[in-house]
Amino acid sequence: MPSVVYGDRRNAGIWRQQVCSNESIEVEPMKLPSEALLLRIFIGESDKAGGKPLYEVITEEARQRGMAGATVLRGFLGFGATSRIHTSKVLRLSEDLPVVIEIVDSEERIEAFLPELDTLIEEGLVTLEKVRIIAYRPGPVK
Repeated sequence: MPSVVYGDRRNAGIWRQQVCSNESIEVEPMKLPSEALLLRIFIGESDKAGGKPLYEVITEEARQRGMAGATVLRGFLGFGATSRIHTSKVLRLSEDLPVVIEIVDSEERIEAFLPELDTLIEEGLVTLEKVRIIAYRPGPVK
């Protein structure tokens, strides 16, 4: 399961990101423009990269690049280009449920990330759309 990241403003503009594994890294505070891009990646839960779940690899790469954040959503029903239904129903257990990764950041950061995604994703769908940022506020570190 991908790490959950909390933000904490401390020490004159430096943010400390605390990861559930108790690992922390210091990053510059993220300033998003009011207009940004939403990168949405549709893959399967069983997709791998280097032996690890692809959604974890993509999320970690986004984190290493200092992107504003990523959310991984697990679907309970869906189909893709092959039209094969993937479902979590008990009678039709699937080990390849749909997964959506959403990343919102500046156009420059998203565009710089796309070539990396192209090398990682063998099957799936990647979309981009313009979004307007209303609020981007860290919660307290717990």
